[in-house]
Amino acid sequence: MQKTELITCINCPMGCRMEVTLEDGAVISVKGNTCKRGETYAHQECTQPLRMITAVAPVKNSAAPVSLKTRTPIPKAKITECMRAIDALELEAPIHAGDVLISDVVGTGVDVIATKSV
Repeated sequence: MQKTELITCINCPMGCRMEVTLEDGAVISVKGNTCKRGETYAHQECTQPLRMITAVAPVKNSAAPVSLKTRTPIPKAKITECMRAIDALELEAPIHAGDVLISDVVGTGVDVIATKSV
């Protein structure tokens, strides 16, 4: 069965509105993109959407929390699990920007890293 999705590309300032036709979970066609990046984005977004996660977590012996992020985007379906893992962190200073706070978060192969030093 064919299904059509309308999405807005976020890869460049053009913000192309694209019409993506899917059949059995596979992209058959992409219309409305002005560059190849739009087509690539449409395929990724409609078949396996990915998202960067950014958050803050408390640090036991510090008044300031640490900001953190996933090193690369993770599957959108894993966001809730990832946030639970971040919520479960028990961190202590010192923490340095770039430190791995969670290795291979929720089996994604992606690390959660500190984005500032505390």
